[in-house]
Amino acid sequence: IRRNQKMDIEMNTVTLNNGVEMPQTGYGVYQVSPAECERCVSDALSVGYRMIDTAQAYHNEEGVGNAVHKSGISRQEIFLVSKVWISNYGYEKAKTSIDESLRKLQTHYIDLMLLHQPFCDRYGAYRALEEAYKEGKLRAIGVSNFYPDHFIDIASNMEIVPAVNQVETHVFDQQTEPQKIMEEFGTRIMSWGPLAEGRNNFFTNPILAEIGHKYGKSVAQVALRWLIQRGVIIIPKSTHIERMRQNIDIFDFTLSDEDMAAIATLDTGKSLFFDHHDAETTRMFMGWR
Repeated sequence: IRRNQKMDIEMNTVTLNNGVEMPQTGYGVYQVSPAECERCVSDALSVGYRMIDTAQAYHNEEGVGNAVHKSGISRQEIFLVSKVWISNYGYEKAKTSIDESLRKLQTHYIDLMLLHQPFCDRYGAYRALEEAYKEGKLRAIGVSNFYPDHFIDIASNMEIVPAVNQVETHVFDQQTEPQKIMEEFGTRIMSWGPLAEGRNNFFTNPILAEIGHKYGKSVAQVALRWLIQRGVIIIPKSTHIERMRQNIDIFDFTLSDEDMAAIATLDTGKSLFFDHHDAETTRMFMGWR
């Protein structure tokens, strides 16, 4: 546990397979517009977040870079995550795009760089990650949205095993078996959509609400705490500073084994968004190259 002295908040950290220490809770900027990204990240840093997750495809790396640069917080205290988009896959294009992300983020290194999707020339792109890692431009590398088949393939065949695999993970799609496979390779699971983006009546779920009432916590705080206790890295997103505070205020209570088991019953084993093995999903991504 690392204490954020400025805000007096205790934050869990995890150690990646290359020894790099990473905050277990961060702030995600998916669907935060470029216009308001700087303000949102500044707010997140002010309430105690020290890990920021962005991506080339979000078109807001500049906003993140501006907020970090203006924050007055030492760069070493902030853990930056970004992702290479499929239009930049292949060795040469990925290599160029990493330098472009460094420029937009106004930094000499990115703490964790991921491949965003398991499509197109992911092998060439991953080789570019490996090279940038060896050059010190990236402190850790990994993948995102890689299901067990894609994940095992790349983890078994590339020189550097991914440190992280960021996948849809929440109470309705719990990724229990994929997490076990990642752990076989020493890879950490990282959740996108930890609050299910409110789908499936998430915020009124009776099981989460009942458990929250017991601890004086919100449905969101219970769901995030459940992920934390499973060892999942989380990046909840909100554009409202009060909700940012709530989403990080999850380290002063512990869910019981009974609570954890009750929440485990909510698993549907299916995505609430899209299946990366579905033909139409693949066609959709091919249109976004």
